[in-house]
Amino acid sequence: MKTTVQSPGSATIINAISTGCGSAFGIKLYVTAEVELKGSNPSSIICNTEANIDTTLMELCVRGVVEKFKEHYKLNEIETGFSVKTSSTLPVASGLSSSSATSNAIVMATANALMNEYEIKSNSIGFNDLELLNIGVDASLEAGVTITGAFDDASASYFGGLTITNNTERMILKMEDMHQQIILIYMPNRSSHTAQSNVRRMKLIAPQVKLAFKEALHGDIYNAMTLNGLLYCASLEFNPEIALDALEAGATAAGLSGTGPSFVAIVSHENVDSVVEAWSSQPGKIIRTEVENEGTRVIHSG
Repeated sequence: MKTTVQSPGSATIINAISTGCGSAFGIKLYVTAEVELKGSNPSSIICNTEANIDTTLMELCVRGVVEKFKEHYKLNEIETGFSVKTSSTLPVASGLSSSSATSNAIVMATANALMNEYEIKSNSIGFNDLELLNIGVDASLEAGVTITGAFDDASASYFGGLTITNNTERMILKMEDMHQQIILIYMPNRSSHTAQSNVRRMKLIAPQVKLAFKEALHGDIYNAMTLNGLLYCASLEFNPEIALDALEAGATAAGLSGTGPSFVAIVSHENVDSVVEAWSSQPGKIIRTEVENEGTRVIHSG
C-alpha cells in the first residue's frame, strides 16, 4: 500500500520565536512524501531523500503516527514496516518551512497508508487534521529542527493560505485564503538552520514584534510582514537593504522569512520585473512562485 502526499512550504508574516505568536502563508514550493507499507519487516522504517539531510525527523513522524494509530484503534502492534521517500522543490534551511512541509507530508502519507491497509474510513474516530498537524510539530521538536515547534509555519503548510497562531498554546487564531499574488524569494548563497539561531537576541525585539503581530491580527498583514522582517534582520544580522530594495522597486511587502536566509516579497504583476532587477545584483538566486491556498493533500493513494 503506497500513498503520496504533497505539502507546501510557507513564508513568514510574523516570526514566533520572540513572542510565541506567529503568522505565515503557504507558497507553491513543495515537499512530496511517498510512504509504502512493507509487510515483510515489521516496525522497520527505511528513509530515502534526494537531499543529503538527517532522516531523524522522517523516522519520528512515522513513529508518531504509528503510536497514535495503535492508541486510536486498540492495536498492540502494527505488522508492517515502512519505506519513506521524499523529494522537494523547497530549499532546505532557507526559512521557507521545509521541515514543517516534510513532517506534514510524511505524517499525512503514513496515516493514509495505514488507514487504507486496515480499511478504516477517514471519518472514523481519530486522525483529524489538528491531530496530524500536532504529530508533525511534536516530531519537529523532538528532532531539534525548530525552536518553538513552528506551529505557525506548520499550520500554513498544512491548511494553506494565511494562518495566525499562538504557538505556545498551539491555537489557530485566524485562518483564511490569501489573495493570489506573485511571491518573489531571494535566496543568498548560504543556509540558516532555525535551531542554531540566537534566541537571546530575538527575545530582545519582543515588544516591537508584538506590535507587528497586532497589525497582522487586525488584517494589515503587509505592514506586519515588512516590520517583522526588518526587526529580525536587525536581531539576526541580515542586511535589511535587501527588503528595502524590494519595497523601493514596488513590492507590497518584503522581509526576512523565518530566521533566514531567504527574503520574501509580495509583488503585484506590474512590479515583478522591477523587484527582480533590484535583487539581481545580489549574489544568490531569485525564485518566482505564488500563494498556495490548498495546503497538504494526498495526490496518490492505493
